[in-house]
Amino acid sequence: MSAPTTPAGTTPDGPGPDVPTAPPARVVRGGRTATVGTGALLAVVVALAVLPYLVTSATLTSLVTLFVYVVIAVSWNLLAGYGGMVSVGQQAYIGLGAYGLVVASDIVGIDPFLAVPLAAVVAGLVSIPVSFLAFRLVGGYFAIGTWVVAEVFRLVVVQFREVGAGSGTSLRSLAGTDAGLRIAFTYWCGLIVVVAVVAGTVWLVSSRLGIALTAVRDDATAAASNGVDVTRVKRIVFVASAAGAGAAGALLALSSLRVQPDSVFSVQWTAFMVFMVVIGGVGTLEGPLVGALVFFALQETLSDLGSVYLVVLGVVAILVVLLAPRGVWGLLDPHRRHGLFPVGHRLAAAVTSRKAQA
Repeated sequence: MSAPTTPAGTTPDGPGPDVPTAPPARVVRGGRTATVGTGALLAVVVALAVLPYLVTSATLTSLVTLFVYVVIAVSWNLLAGYGGMVSVGQQAYIGLGAYGLVVASDIVGIDPFLAVPLAAVVAGLVSIPVSFLAFRLVGGYFAIGTWVVAEVFRLVVVQFREVGAGSGTSLRSLAGTDAGLRIAFTYWCGLIVVVAVVAGTVWLVSSRLGIALTAVRDDATAAASNGVDVTRVKRIVFVASAAGAGAAGALLALSSLRVQPDSVFSVQWTAFMVFMVVIGGVGTLEGPLVGALVFFALQETLSDLGSVYLVVLGVVAILVVLLAPRGVWGLLDPHRRHGLFPVGHRLAAAVTSRKAQA
């Protein structure tokens, strides 16, 4: 029997002081791009916060509309892009949020600006029993079922004379407020809602729940076999998306000072959500933001053209689906390595030798 040998460059007690060793794996969240991107977004938020002192009330009103688009796009993307639940009935919660604000401020007597988060909570709570019905449906049946639920909500609301029945009602609690002050406070309220919805979505996606949600979207059966409570995960996202849509509806009521059932419960809101998310990039955090900006720019530029405006939107949507199926953000970041938010994970470089450690 021959004597045991040791590998070249080593001693019986282990590797020598200058022998390279395998670097230990170190997982970090995000990267340099995410750090820079998050910092840039925070700077944008600060700049937007001081904007009421620099621009006209008309500009602020337009920006509130942009805030509404961002909120509904991010909320729908969370539901469909990350949760895999394609709903065409999210206008149900936009309407509930708008009417919830009217009831809370005009009937209950709560300050209308403080009633915005309350309206979002009400929309989220209403979505809980709806989820027990909707989750019995899958695929196209789920999409049509949510649309039917939205129509049912509209038909129920128009039965109440206290909120104007079929003709709608005005937000009377702000009738005597100075117009400039009201618009400025509505703008700041909208900015807070946008920051809260985007930050909440980033936190949810980057949490353990977000990982489970992605697994459920990709393969619910496989996720369940690995211990994921599929129904619980889907319900949390369903409620969160409804709350976001409710907050957007409350902002609409604050901005327009009038709520009409055929407007706030219109399926066009879901069409806007789908357009923005598809244009920006489904299943990304940055996509809805980009899509909302593109949609808002098209609307501001082409809205005076009448029906041509709708034709242009359709053409843009078709071209993006054919030429860039992953959306505008997919073109800017095809490998998803340069996200603006710290939600991804990567292996950081480590020392490669004991001599380097010394």
